[in-house]
Amino acid sequence: MTDVESAAVSIITRAVKLDSGKRYTEALVCYQEGLELLMKAMKGSNCALKKAKLREKVEGFMDRAEKLKNYVEQEKEKGSYHEQIVIENDSTGHSYQNLIGRFLDEEISQVSVEDPYIRSFHQCENFVKLCELLVKTCPNLRKVRLITSSDRGAKDQASSLDMTKTSLKKYNVDLEVDFSDTLHDRQIRLSNGWVIKIGRGLDYFKPPDGRCALGYFDMDLRPCKETVVDVFHVKDVKLSYG
Repeated sequence: MTDVESAAVSIITRAVKLDSGKRYTEALVCYQEGLELLMKAMKGSNCALKKAKLREKVEGFMDRAEKLKNYVEQEKEKGSYHEQIVIENDSTGHSYQNLIGRFLDEEISQVSVEDPYIRSFHQCENFVKLCELLVKTCPNLRKVRLITSSDRGAKDQASSLDMTKTSLKKYNVDLEVDFSDTLHDRQIRLSNGWVIKIGRGLDYFKPPDGRCALGYFDMDLRPCKETVVDVFHVKDVKLSYG
């Protein structure tokens, strides 16, 4: 088995596991990546028998991916799509990119983030990391609204969010910050209809061992706290801004 085939098998195996766990949007991403590698392996093979076997696999997984894609679209149209992701304690590989990256695209012009705990410095850092991802992956993004609670006893929150607002403006993105003393829900609402509810909000990472330890910068290497993520799709999403 070539390296390309081995990588394809690994990704397709993950796709099947995600598919079985009803994590369909993640499964679709893996099916797509795995199929691309299988087709590459098929084109690179000089053995007719091997080509035929690979073609059979490609057709089978392509058929499943197409059915899965149609199912997701149907559920989105009905407004009943839901998938759940459980992030286990001390697990890694759950950066914002891995968690919500597949929902970010050119259709997004507005994003609403509701999280009562964007207050301390590291929580504001988490929000900046999310904003960096949004700016990189949503070329038509123009507005971000943050609803959080106010930390009246500290200056870090105000100065950090002001700096983020100024920085986002350089990318033609307006940041609106609203404070609520009664906010409890934690969710990210995207103007393309996707809603991601994270049990712990953005602060589901454990502290790194130090500034020079792995995981300090790359959040995929940072151990996580246990939390549950629910993903929904709302057909007629409405994001209001002041």
